[in-house]
Amino acid sequence: MSQAPSFSVISGAQVSRVLRGQEKRVVELIETAYRTHGLGRTVNPPSYFLRFEDRPTARIIALPASIGWPANVDGLKWISSFPENVASGLPRASAVLVLNSPATGYPFACLESSIISAVRTAASAALAADRLAKGRVRPARVGFIGTGLIARYIHTYLTGTGWDFDEVGVHDLSIEHATGFKSYVEGSGGRARVRGSAEELIRESDLVVFATVAGTPHVHEPAWFEHNPLVLNVSLRDLAPEVILSAVNIVDDVDHCLKADTSPHLAEQQVGHREFLHGTLYDVLTGAVDVPADRPVVFSPFGLGVLDLAVGKHVYDEIVAAGELQVVPDFFSELHRYGSPR
Repeated sequence: MSQAPSFSVISGAQVSRVLRGQEKRVVELIETAYRTHGLGRTVNPPSYFLRFEDRPTARIIALPASIGWPANVDGLKWISSFPENVASGLPRASAVLVLNSPATGYPFACLESSIISAVRTAASAALAADRLAKGRVRPARVGFIGTGLIARYIHTYLTGTGWDFDEVGVHDLSIEHATGFKSYVEGSGGRARVRGSAEELIRESDLVVFATVAGTPHVHEPAWFEHNPLVLNVSLRDLAPEVILSAVNIVDDVDHCLKADTSPHLAEQQVGHREFLHGTLYDVLTGAVDVPADRPVVFSPFGLGVLDLAVGKHVYDEIVAAGELQVVPDFFSELHRYGSPR
């Protein structure tokens, strides 16, 4: 009989220790995952959204996925978004990631995953910014619309992978959150300025990061982007179709991104086709598409479960190598087909 499967729990503190200061390494992992996905060596079915009639702003999302070599793991991210948490001081999102053996199907680890989710989102944004900025003047002014956890991680990953900004613009519907983010930027050695409106921030930024909880578009004017900035449309629903249709559009995965009333999905519904899409990030990585510098460029990442698996498996392997894996004794109790021998 083969060795009995075991099950481990990896805490958020352990995840944080493994990933802290590893921005360049994680971006490499994310690039490898995108290339693996582009080569067809992943399974990434549609996400499943659990919604609630009595809590219309809340949702819990299941992201099943499988990724081949070098991560070689199956699994599921289960992530909740409860925006009302913010008012009570709790983060909006919480998550776990379950890793399954591709050989037996047995789950072998459960990881706290809000950090993994934020890291893979930030690394994806940093990778896209770097590759999409080629062929144009490298952005020196970045602006953040939305100032929560994801914005903070994106800023960390941009600066941690070599970006140096003259100024960081900040805009949020909550002045308290905007000033808090400004303090964070200044505390990390940057120069920040709170902008009074989304228009002001966009017009004064070469790189614009949308990291809000907006459910419907609130930015409608293509003229705000006439200086041709690079836009990281991370929160996916801030931009109206007319802005999308006026820009060069790069997505992480076409079928995933054009659903659930994202900005590109709304644009598709309006015009009845997908010809406004320039290509995917994989196309950019492989040189299959060239990104023009004379139009605004919008990167819209739906967020692929295979990215979470790539980062999660890396964390698991590092914890194992450090001898810090916390195995749950007797997690699997029925391992004999005809009952335990007496």
